[in-house]
Amino acid sequence: MIPTLRLYLLLLIGSTLVAGMALAPVLLWLAVAYIGAVAALVVADYLLTDRPSTLDVERLNDSRLSLGANNPVTILIGSRARRRLTLQIRDEHPHEIHADATILTGAVMPFALLEARYHLHPLRRGDFAFGDINIRYPSILGTFVHQARYPAAAPVRVYPDVLEVRKYDLLARKGLLIELGLRPARLFGHGVEFERLREYTTDDEYRRINWKATARRGKPIAAEYETERSQYVVSVIDTGRLMRAPVDDRSGENEASLARLDYAINAALLLSYVVTLKGDHAGLLTFADDVRTYLAPRRGKGQFYRMLEVLYNVQFEPVEADHARALTYLSIKHKRRSLVIVFTDLVTLDAARALIAHMSRLAQRHLPLCVVISDPNITRLAGRTPADPGDLYRRGVAEMLLDERRIVLDTLQRNGVLTLDVPADRLSVALIEKYLELKGRGML
Repeated sequence: MIPTLRLYLLLLIGSTLVAGMALAPVLLWLAVAYIGAVAALVVADYLLTDRPSTLDVERLNDSRLSLGANNPVTILIGSRARRRLTLQIRDEHPHEIHADATILTGAVMPFALLEARYHLHPLRRGDFAFGDINIRYPSILGTFVHQARYPAAAPVRVYPDVLEVRKYDLLARKGLLIELGLRPARLFGHGVEFERLREYTTDDEYRRINWKATARRGKPIAAEYETERSQYVVSVIDTGRLMRAPVDDRSGENEASLARLDYAINAALLLSYVVTLKGDHAGLLTFADDVRTYLAPRRGKGQFYRMLEVLYNVQFEPVEADHARALTYLSIKHKRRSLVIVFTDLVTLDAARALIAHMSRLAQRHLPLCVVISDPNITRLAGRTPADPGDLYRRGVAEMLLDERRIVLDTLQRNGVLTLDVPADRLSVALIEKYLELKGRGML
């Protein structure tokens, strides 16, 4: 129990009476009677106020929090009290994770249910833990505040952004993928599996004309083919020091930003989910100065969940990434022609020579795609009019970095390597579009 200001004021009046006894001894009996009355008031207040045991408290949250997303946490409070209770609620959420509210308030009626909700916005993947739930409510007569702790300790994991996967799945079922920014990617006339015959259009290739059907119907008829299934897509993720650099948050509303590695993992997972939906094989390799994990390509949603379990706790490593070792390892372990997507970062041409050499070699058997995240800060500095010598110097450095990056990407393209250089908030959508485009063209 916590005394209130009202009780302190009542005791202050009693202390005044006790102090007055030095001048008027007759105040002794008045002080004794007053203090007794205050004590009786507190006892009556205690007996009239409902106990903390009349509240049933439970926390509802997803066992897998999504990185960089607002994850709802709901506190359910059921009351068996005799009167309406005004509550202050403090949940001991993981202190490493930002919450949009610390103290929740609400009133619960007798034999009713209160839902109090807040959101957690994690910026780091891994294992965390909730503590207990603390609740305060004032007594009936206002002489004290009841405070109670309700056991609710539980572990929780922060995963890559699985909310985006759920959103994609929902929109895909409704045929509303355009709301994610995805443009229709089906390319008629490509693929190898026959689907149907239809009238020839000027956009079709001549080699797609079915001459037998054309002769029977007396007008040009084209054969339409589906894209192949059972193709292979391998995500290769760099976890070295360059991937630790933060990128401006997609909403701009949060104090901290996600790192390049987090965006790469989110994009790789969403792509792998789409790959499994299309009936293709998804694989994974992570590396820094050596190969850390490797999942051979497989089909089905089970593979997606295996990738999720591998990637949820992958952390940065303060070492230089060894692209040569990773791509050589992949070439040995996986021989089937695949779309190999390398998520990495580029700084200078000299530092990227090993990447260029081994991705060019990879292009002899596979279809390699180098994915990098453009830095909005560098782009902004390169396009800003300098106001002083310091700005002029920063702009020069930014333009030099952009030129080096452009040279590396151009060199990769000349050696048969596809490239994708997009802002972080467009990475997932652009990557899925690229995969669907390549699949529709029969390039895998």
